Amino acid sequence: MVKDMDILVIGCGLCGSVVARHMAEQGKKVVMWERRDHIGGNMYDYVDEHGFLVEKYGPHTFHTKDKRLYDYMRRYEDWQPYKLTCGAVWDGKYTPTPFNFTTIDTFYPPAEAQKLKDKLSAAFTGRPTATVVEVLEHPDEDIRGYAQFLFQNDYAPYTAKQWGVSPAEIDSSVLKRVPLRFSYGEGYFDDPYEAMPAHSYTHFFENLLDHPNMKVALGVEALERLKAKKDRLYLDGAATDIPVVYTGALDELFGCVYGRLPYRGLRFEWKYKEKESLQPAPIVAYPQEAGYTRITEYKKLPVQDKPGTSYAVEYPLPYEEGKAAEPYYPVLTAKSQEQYTKYRTLADRIPNLIPCGRLADFKYYNMDQALARALDVAEKMK
Repeated sequence: MVKDMDILVIGCGLCGSVVARHMAEQGKKVVMWERRDHIGGNMYDYVDEHGFLVEKYGPHTFHTKDKRLYDYMRRYEDWQPYKLTCGAVWDGKYTPTPFNFTTIDTFYPPAEAQKLKDKLSAAFTGRPTATVVEVLEHPDEDIRGYAQFLFQNDYAPYTAKQWGVSPAEIDSSVLKRVPLRFSYGEGYFDDPYEAMPAHSYTHFFENLLDHPNMKVALGVEALERLKAKKDRLYLDGAATDIPVVYTGALDELFGCVYGRLPYRGLRFEWKYKEKESLQPAPIVAYPQEAGYTRITEYKKLPVQDKPGTSYAVEYPLPYEEGKAAEPYYPVLTAKSQEQYTKYRTLADRIPNLIPCGRLADFKYYNMDQALARALDVAEKMK
C-alpha cells in the first residue's frame, strides 16, 4: 500500500478527509492512516445500546456564514436545520447561553434588572451582541459589574476547569467565543446555515471517503512509521518526497524537542436515565460543579423521539502522550503559541510536509473553520 500512492494523509478527521478526497478527485492515489479504529475523527458518532445516536468525543453542530462550505457538506450527506440551544447552571438557577436578558431577569431583582437592561441597550445600540472582554472594560459601573458577575460565576470557574489555567493566562480569543446578547434572543449561534446530518456524521464520512483513488488503513500508529529528521521525512526508514498531509500534534512528530505543547483531554461518563428530559437544553455548563464542566443530552442533539435519555458528563483533563486520553483542545497562551511557532518553523523546512488541522495548526477550529482550512490546503496542493 505504501508504494502505491501519490499522497499520504495522516488522520481521518475532517481536515485529512477533505484534503484526501480533493486530491483523489485530481487523479492522485491517496493513502490514509488513522490510529483509531474508526473514521471521522472527533465527529464520529454511533447508536448506543439504548438506541440513541451519540457522539463519542463530544457534541458537534455544523454552522457557518459561508454557503460555499455548507454546500460542500451537502455533497456527502443530507442535512436538517437544527438550532442549537445551550445553558448554564449556578446557584441552582438555569440561564440560556449566550447570556441574554433572561439571565439578568434570573439573577437580579426586577427594578435592578430593568435598569441594567436599559443601560445595555443604550450602550450597545444597534449591536445584538458583544464579547465579555468588551463589557468588562466598559466605563459604566453597572455594566462592568454585570460582566464581572458573569465572569466570576461562569467564565472564570469554567475556564479554570476546562483549560487548567487561570483566565488571565488564556488567549482572549477563547473568552470571546461566547458573547453576551442584548435581547431575549436564544440560540448558541447566529449563522444562517446551522444543521445536523440527517443520518449521522459517520455516514457523511463514509460518503466523503468513498472514492476509488482512496485507501484507508485504521489502527495505524503513523509515528511508528513516519519520522522527521534533518529537514526530511522518512517513511519506514527510507527518505521520502511523497507529500504528507499531517493532522496530528506537531510536537510529537518532532519528538517534542521544544517540550510538549499543552492540549486538554476529555473524559466522558456515559449515562442513561428512564426519564423524558434531563435538562432544559442539549448542552448545559455547570461551572460550580467539582470536576466536570458540562453535560450533553444526546436525546436532544438531534431530537430523538425515544423513551429515556442518554447523556454524557464531560471531565477535562491534561493530555499526556501514550495515555488513553485524546488531545482535544490546544491550550492557547502566549507561551504555548511561541512554543508552537518553533515547531512550525521545523515543519516549514520540510517541503513535502503539509500540517493541517486543529492539532497540527494548534488552533481551536470550529467545523466550518476546519473545512475552510482543508479546502485552502487542497487548492494549494494542485
